[in-house]
Amino acid sequence: MSNFWENRKIVVTGGAGFLGSYVLEGLQARQARYVFVPLIEEYDLTRIDDIRRMYDVMKPDLVIHLAAVVGGIGANREHPGEFFFKNLVMGIQLIEEARLRAVEKVVALGTVCAYPKFTPVPFKEDDLWNGYPEETNAPYGLAKKMLLVQSQAYRAEYGYNSIFLLPVNLYGPRDNFDPQSSHVIPALIKKCVEAVRSNAEEIVVWGTGNASREFIYAADAAEGILLAAEKYNESEPVNIGAGFEITIRDLVEKIARLTGFKGRLVWDATKPDGQPHRCLDTSRAWEKFGFKAKTNFDEGLKKTIEWYWNSTK
Repeated sequence: MSNFWENRKIVVTGGAGFLGSYVLEGLQARQARYVFVPLIEEYDLTRIDDIRRMYDVMKPDLVIHLAAVVGGIGANREHPGEFFFKNLVMGIQLIEEARLRAVEKVVALGTVCAYPKFTPVPFKEDDLWNGYPEETNAPYGLAKKMLLVQSQAYRAEYGYNSIFLLPVNLYGPRDNFDPQSSHVIPALIKKCVEAVRSNAEEIVVWGTGNASREFIYAADAAEGILLAAEKYNESEPVNIGAGFEITIRDLVEKIARLTGFKGRLVWDATKPDGQPHRCLDTSRAWEKFGFKAKTNFDEGLKKTIEWYWNSTK
């Protein structure tokens, strides 16, 4: 066990959220003693005064910036301005203030939504600038991608150590199951479980089912983030993914089977598919800091479904 974490003061923005809960578990397993989570009730990280107050109080050596305003396709379509502004201003001010205070390192999280709409599969980090992101989530994706530009610019001018990671879609127990803002896996699990409980004959699913996605179990993503925080100190972005691809149609059928839903699947093709394909090349994470996702997709789905069943009894 590395002693990297033992005496460092670590701030985890978004630590009270879904991914944050797994990062905190990973830090506990690493015996990190000084971990601070700025709660939104106390610190609005879109406000510079709150960011400065957080740094004054917590005095971190390392910042892991997970906080984000996020959602699925529907939420992105309804709130493009909010998603752009809040994600951009949070990250830019956090990194700038960290630099001014000589915080040792910032780990900034981007998003797979930053990739161009028609990126060759699997997505390689070098393709990140070869086109415009898929329109429904471009404002969010571009806001996050600016943190890469900032990170690289600060390293070039100031020698400042910040790194940028690109996680693919997350899933797992404790995910957000709110139908107004959830991503595809929790949304489908909720639909199927409710249909089973109500004996519904059908569920309606957005799109054609032809788009493909990659998903990483949240505990695996947290492990990748912590390995990068400890071992990676370079300017190039790094994908954090599981390295596989599944169509939305196959995903829906799999979740229906695992939840016990036997009714009809009705596809609403008037709703958008989003980006046509998403699958990451994960070789850089392995080469640079030895990360490879471990959780089998079916096993991860079973754990997520079981958690949702039990939490909504």
